[in-house]
Amino acid sequence: MSTLTLQNPAYAYEVVAPTSKSAAHRALCAAAFADAPTTLYINTVCDDIEATCRCLAALGVGITQEDQTLTVIPVARKSVRQNALLDCGESGSTLRFLLPVCAALGANARFMRRGRLPQRPLSPLWEVLEAHGLSLCEQGELLITRGRIEASDYSIDAQVSSQYVTGLLLALSLLDAPSTLTLTGEVESAPYINMTLAALGQFSAAPAVEGNGRAYRIPGYTKAPLRSPHALTPEGDFSGAAFPLALGAIGTHAVTVKGLDPDSTQGDKEILDLLVRFGARVTVNSDAVTVFPSPLRGININAKQIPDLVPVLAVLGAAASGTTTITGAARLRLKESDRLAAMHAFLSTVGGDISVNADGLLINGGTPLTGGCVTTFGDHRIAMSAAVASVLISEPVTLSDAACVAKSYPTFFDEVVFKKASDQSQQE
Repeated sequence: MSTLTLQNPAYAYEVVAPTSKSAAHRALCAAAFADAPTTLYINTVCDDIEATCRCLAALGVGITQEDQTLTVIPVARKSVRQNALLDCGESGSTLRFLLPVCAALGANARFMRRGRLPQRPLSPLWEVLEAHGLSLCEQGELLITRGRIEASDYSIDAQVSSQYVTGLLLALSLLDAPSTLTLTGEVESAPYINMTLAALGQFSAAPAVEGNGRAYRIPGYTKAPLRSPHALTPEGDFSGAAFPLALGAIGTHAVTVKGLDPDSTQGDKEILDLLVRFGARVTVNSDAVTVFPSPLRGININAKQIPDLVPVLAVLGAAASGTTTITGAARLRLKESDRLAAMHAFLSTVGGDISVNADGLLINGGTPLTGGCVTTFGDHRIAMSAAVASVLISEPVTLSDAACVAKSYPTFFDEVVFKKASDQSQQE
């Protein structure tokens, strides 16, 4: 726990986007079982990425870090350590990706889950894995697996989490024989599945996509072994970049974020279109996006495919004139905090006009905000959203736990919120 008080923070003019942890998770999982070592260039190794590295190392994968470089020495599928303790920390991606992977490898693993992770759902992934030969049981924060899944025809309801689909795609790629995976229900966060397909493609093991993106033919390791690209630079993260980009829209000067791929499959790239809809001026030049301060107006947002953007979108709504309505966000109640309740509590504390319902938020913007002591609920996206909102407030805003940003963006306060005086003098 570390409290932090913000008052008229001197935020950055230019930021390099943190490495996408979504892309890094996938690259690490593929590299761990490839045919040769892989060097990953990652400019931000956050807590969630450290969790995946820690768990892969527990399985026998060699991972070394030097500055912004991770070297992954793969482990043979038949040589993974048995009964390893995999400490997932609070990383849902780590758990949901590696649970099916360990099931495919027959690793009989023990998963340690911390924070709210034991309360976050695993159904229907749990039932699918058990139906195909895995035995699972819970002992407090531990999740214990026994057995192995086999190549077969798989089906899963994809309306809870795209992470289940990613975990199965990774796992079925490690089985010797071909498998199929069919998605039922409304697909949540579909762009993240595309990121998984792209990651497997980088390792020469992309599944065939059929049925309008709802069915996959996975060739299996015998026909399509994971082949290392030897060196890989995962793309910049639009989820993390959304915070400095929002600062550009609501603050006193433009903000440029470099290291973003305008052709990215990341769903949270939608932040660019949403900023334009709010009324912000946005320019894209190669890998750099610049957002200029602009009068904003409220909009309606369906957040079904972009849940991670909701906290910062609520701040934009508070800064905008008129009403902003966010729907399709019920799943946010199952994140590191109940993010709907957390954003309601935060904006209400600082004088915002916000109401919450089962599916989302309604913000009547344009109301002057005041200072106060804000509870972040230990949630990185709440803390960063509160920091963004502090530029709208002349009075002090105190965050109850600022250190929680390490989960996804450990350099956020140093590189985004508090720029060095020398950097400021060069810009002004």
